Amino acid sequence: MARPSVTEFDTPDGLAPWATKAAATRGRLHPEAESRTRTPLQRDRDRIIHCGAFRRLKHKTQVFVYHEGDYYRTRLTHSLEVAQIARSISRVLGLDEDLAEALALAHDLGHTCFGHAGEDALAGCMKPYGGFDHNAHAIRLVTRLEARYPAFDGLNLTWETLEGIAKHNGPLIPRLDNDPLPEAIAGYDAIHPLELGTYAGPEAQIAALSDDIAYNNHDIDDGLRAGLFTIDDLMSLPMVGEAFRKVEERWPGVERSRLAHEAVRDLIGLMIEDLIGETRRRAIESGVASVEDVRALGRPLAAFTPEMDRSMRTLKDFLFLNMYRHWRVLRMGGKAHRVVRELFGDVINEPRLMTDERRNHTDGPRSTATGRVVSDYIAGMTDRYALIEHKRIFGLDTDPL
Repeated sequence: MARPSVTEFDTPDGLAPWATKAAATRGRLHPEAESRTRTPLQRDRDRIIHCGAFRRLKHKTQVFVYHEGDYYRTRLTHSLEVAQIARSISRVLGLDEDLAEALALAHDLGHTCFGHAGEDALAGCMKPYGGFDHNAHAIRLVTRLEARYPAFDGLNLTWETLEGIAKHNGPLIPRLDNDPLPEAIAGYDAIHPLELGTYAGPEAQIAALSDDIAYNNHDIDDGLRAGLFTIDDLMSLPMVGEAFRKVEERWPGVERSRLAHEAVRDLIGLMIEDLIGETRRRAIESGVASVEDVRALGRPLAAFTPEMDRSMRTLKDFLFLNMYRHWRVLRMGGKAHRVVRELFGDVINEPRLMTDERRNHTDGPRSTATGRVVSDYIAGMTDRYALIEHKRIFGLDTDPL
């Protein structure tokens, strides 16, 4: 496939007809004067970058807890890499780059300390108190918990950005599992409807698939660096093995670290080009002429080809078995479970362990309201702070991890 060039559309703003138009935003829950220098979607991106939840991603686990090493990816570096990929794809497709970047930067805001192990532990603790879901918590953060502005709670993001955060993985209703909508999403939707039964706009769809591209490839990089598997282990994988062999052919005798980086770079390029080509094909085939057409399409507009999708699924299966289920990662995850469970159990039984500001929103031990406050408290912790709090509360002289 030929490398794509930047597309020029014969439209006043140079964007695809089916792109989100910043000038036509549905607005914010709390009306604000427009900026003289930035579009509403640029302002959303900037508010996300400057919020406390985004800064905390620096010390939140992607796969490896922070003290495993300084060179592994964190939630922050991962989010930056997703944003770069999403923006590059959006530029070629003629989409709103600022919205795609904002959604990529925001997509992991709701994650807990210790990555998926921390989320699993907190979700288990919260079952009697309304549950926990990191996507719903991201909505809660940007609509309620970020306390920066005198006029409103949250970041007061545009409808388009909130829709993308809520629905970047697809429609939220009907619920296939018959579980109720998370309270944070249902509550916000009741006052500012996000059309939860439709797909999100194209920028959100691109941000979601950029996440897949980033973590699949960068987990290869981190897994090799950590010694969880070898390049030889990857050679039998479709597409992946071929990428490594082609680099070896171009650069005979290249050192292994450079071989890995070059192969990962090529794989990212292959996935990006496939996504651009298939999304363009679907746009032409479906005849979408506006962002509303994209939402009403009834299926994703942005997608990989079936061949690429199969190759990526094989890679995901490999990483699941050889990285995410590796004994070193599982052992660390088990310890993280313990820290989160013990913190939650102690604090929900004794809310006075939290600051006055948090405790003022509770109504006694083991209530639903108190559970949500404790969940917010723990979900906002970095890995480091969770360990410090665990040691402070339990008085342990040794690091539980």
